Amino acid sequence: MSDSIKHECGVALVRLKKPLDYYFEKYGTPLYGFFKLFLLMEKQHNRGQDGAGVAAVKLDMPAGEPYMFRERNVKTNPLDQIFRALLKKYRKLSKDGIVFPEFPATVKKHFDFGAEIYLGHLRYGTSGGYKQSACHPFFRCSSWPTRNLMLAGNFNMTNTAELNDSLIARGQHPIFETDTQALLEKVGFHLDEAHEQLYHQLRDKGMSGKEMAQHMLDDLDLGGVIRNASRKWDGGYTIIGAVGNGDTFVLRDPAGIRPGYYFEDDEVFAVASERAPLMTVFDKDLDSIKEVPAGRVLIMKRNGKLVNSEFRERVEQKGCSFERIYFSRGNDASIYKERKALGGGLVEQIIKEIDNDHDHTVFGFIPNTAEIAYYGLIENLHLRRRHEVKDALLEASKKGTLTEGLIDELILKNWPRSEKVAHKDIKLRTFIGQEKWRNDLISHVYDISYGVVSPEDNLVCVDDSIVRGSTLRKSILKILSRLNPKKIIIASTAPQIRYPDCYGIDMSQIGQFIAFEAMISLLKEKGQGELIQSVYEAALAQADKPAAEITNEVQRLYDAVTTDEVSAKIAELVTPKDLEWKGEVIVVYQTIENLHKAVPDHPGDWYFTGNFPTPGGYNVLNRAFINYFEESSVRSY
Repeated sequence: MSDSIKHECGVALVRLKKPLDYYFEKYGTPLYGFFKLFLLMEKQHNRGQDGAGVAAVKLDMPAGEPYMFRERNVKTNPLDQIFRALLKKYRKLSKDGIVFPEFPATVKKHFDFGAEIYLGHLRYGTSGGYKQSACHPFFRCSSWPTRNLMLAGNFNMTNTAELNDSLIARGQHPIFETDTQALLEKVGFHLDEAHEQLYHQLRDKGMSGKEMAQHMLDDLDLGGVIRNASRKWDGGYTIIGAVGNGDTFVLRDPAGIRPGYYFEDDEVFAVASERAPLMTVFDKDLDSIKEVPAGRVLIMKRNGKLVNSEFRERVEQKGCSFERIYFSRGNDASIYKERKALGGGLVEQIIKEIDNDHDHTVFGFIPNTAEIAYYGLIENLHLRRRHEVKDALLEASKKGTLTEGLIDELILKNWPRSEKVAHKDIKLRTFIGQEKWRNDLISHVYDISYGVVSPEDNLVCVDDSIVRGSTLRKSILKILSRLNPKKIIIASTAPQIRYPDCYGIDMSQIGQFIAFEAMISLLKEKGQGELIQSVYEAALAQADKPAAEITNEVQRLYDAVTTDEVSAKIAELVTPKDLEWKGEVIVVYQTIENLHKAVPDHPGDWYFTGNFPTPGGYNVLNRAFINYFEESSVRSY
């Protein structure tokens, strides 16, 4: 991706279904679940740069002994920091003679993370700052097990203010820090209510205190808690959690916006944001891993029974296509196939730009995340050329004009040329804070292959997406121009990003998108500034309406220009003004039609089309445009 946008958080849950002795006897360690959590999080490290957090819950601990634990870290390499610190504590206990690691019972008693339930979260923050208190899992404490709650997720809510207002209306005093805090308090409130209701029911039956305590642990209706808490949630979310009684859960939004996967066998119930890590860490085949159903909560009861319960009615599915284009790792079988198809979808546009002249065109990719799409492009270019050669040979044979010279011409010439144009120096880290020096450092992150491109060549580089255009403008085009090609063509596997996202990706300021900037520039050049003013007035007029009544007024601006006009203007805007190289820059974008062909099962495309999956999305868009027009940098959600 040419621009650094905020990522998608990652979640991991490991619930052991057997006593720790079982894993010690079979796998040689009572910390089997602990190590699996680490591996599951490490395999999703691409989803967390700002912080990490882990939690553990021990089942059936005697009264008076702690049973829920949490560690969080926001330092460099936070996941590594957490696990190193915990293992250091473990080894210290052993050296002090307090714990003998070969005895699972003593590990469970003395080591905080000698447990049956583990939660993990990799934070790529979009709001709430970067301090440790903003890291998941969030913890709501009580002396009653059924009121203790841990929560972590990959989500953004569009109506956090509304959720907080509903808490205030009940007399609560929520802390306005993150939407996670709002959800924690919403679920916590209804957890308290369920606890009270169950307590009074059992007491009225004349049960003894010991009997009541056991029933309180076993009979909690967690599905009902989630149904009641989520009635007004608007957003995209995959959330994992644990209650102090030993119930664990994962739930996913009704439109299936955010990803979530799980598996269950006789030993483990595990959840992750991506499918491939579950397959790798637990040695499972593709068919063993299932997608968390949209609008449902999967509850692993303390007795080991998995309950699948609907908490919100399923709606039209809008799985995030950006997840497939960029966010998830490409080693998932279906994502790998989709990214190759995205590259293949660019063929006809690129052929047009190079006039089908492969002899004078070099194909490459930048950055590394575009590599799989590049393979798909090259594969489809070769396939297209093979069909051209076949058709020409058949036609010449039919006409009797097939000669050895023609065969040589067709078979030996005009085939796609691919080169490793750019090499990322993984030793360099853009740690410098001052923008001037940071941009200079970025320009040296990539080394280029001198001599593979001539001044007569077109240079085509595949990129996965272009959001703000800043990295193209500040470094990438300067780097590529050193090769001195005739023309540089940047081919984006994603369509033009025109609208804000409010379901997990930090793309909330519409004025920062290069496609929006290009569209506004075009309208001003055409003397259509009054249209921009008209859209602003329409946005203001519906600012106080309920989210369900808000319409996409910004669409009128894009309707006044063509997609090709926007692409041409983007190429102009991202071309550095101080380049000594005087060749032509062209930017090619994926079409919406080809996007959906390549990624058929994840049709969520609101950042490209403005078709938001929930009412709150239109509210965020409306506010984002008002903020842009009024030159306000505040968040739109």
